[in-house]
Amino acid sequence: MAVDFLPAEIIRKKRDRYGLSEDEIKFFVSGLTDESISEAQVAAFAMAVYFQGMNLEETVALTQAMRDSGGVIDWSKLKLDGPIIDKHSTGGVGDKVSLILAPLLAACGGIVPMISGRGLGHTGGTLDKLDSILGYNTQCDLESFTNLISKIGCGITGQSPELAPADGRLYGIRDVTATVESLPLITASILSKKLAAGLDNLIMDIKVGSGAFAREMSTAHNLAKSIVTVANAANLPCSAVITDMNQVLGRTAGNAVEVREAIEHLTMKGRDDRLMEVTITLCRKLMVDSGLSKNAEDATNRLEDSLSSGLAAEKFALMVSEMGGPNNFVDDYDSYLPVAPVKYPVTPEHAGFIQTVDTRRLGLVVTELGGGRKIATSPVDYAVGLTDI
Repeated sequence: MAVDFLPAEIIRKKRDRYGLSEDEIKFFVSGLTDESISEAQVAAFAMAVYFQGMNLEETVALTQAMRDSGGVIDWSKLKLDGPIIDKHSTGGVGDKVSLILAPLLAACGGIVPMISGRGLGHTGGTLDKLDSILGYNTQCDLESFTNLISKIGCGITGQSPELAPADGRLYGIRDVTATVESLPLITASILSKKLAAGLDNLIMDIKVGSGAFAREMSTAHNLAKSIVTVANAANLPCSAVITDMNQVLGRTAGNAVEVREAIEHLTMKGRDDRLMEVTITLCRKLMVDSGLSKNAEDATNRLEDSLSSGLAAEKFALMVSEMGGPNNFVDDYDSYLPVAPVKYPVTPEHAGFIQTVDTRRLGLVVTELGGGRKIATSPVDYAVGLTDI
């Protein structure tokens, strides 16, 4: 690889709508990782990509270079009996699908190493939900995490500094420079981490609607096409499902309240049809695509059996225990989850019918109550939230 590239010339080239070579992209990502390229130059690069975009070859090169900025998990050494599979959501309000999906797939023979994120703005984060569980360690080191996966079949943790560190720095700069919405940068950010996780198969849950990043169906289609095309070009089999975020998913929005709802679904104490339709659809597609099931009917039957037998709930309980949480969490979750000291019923002033929901605003209400972050360093009150009771 050439060593005489100048960051400013790479930025200029992209600014002026020229394509970047694989070596130029590798050089820039290397400087991004070791911080030899300044924050101002990274911001300028992100803005140039935001306005000028990237073609398929550039986006694949960026994704793979960001993957290679850290280690890549090699699951073959552990000789696991099942495909390495995962799901990623573009975020929304009340989206607790991961909490149900990971143990469900593990109960059906899948290996699910889920590396998740925290919420910011109106969108809730899976790690914040798990942080509401007393003792759960959401920042597990890579060795402990792979041992957990080998033992249980599923685990949910935060991004390790060892995996795709270039993405961590680039995302932090994008977040404060209004360049988050760039499709090539979103694609590279998501897939660099998933490729580093050593997956055999990935499914994307692309949210669309008033509570999603993609408010319009055209945006959701473009994002789905970008991620699936780049993933497959990088040798990661991937598919996408576009799901509705024009209302809260399930009956709760908040951290501890969403964990409660997820446990109720895993233990069959309650069931929201819309939430389970999304969850089962994603699980079923992933099981068929990865070879865990021969067809959709077989996958659905196995998933329902895993719920009714209690095996999925048992997988979740084992995961919580191994990640530092209580041994009896699923049986006694109310003892280990925070409860809001005040419950305030909200009723409409006039009788009528709901026609539309400003889902983003509901997410912002949770944030205003303290259940989310206004800035990345804000503390979180895990007890607050919205429920239907």
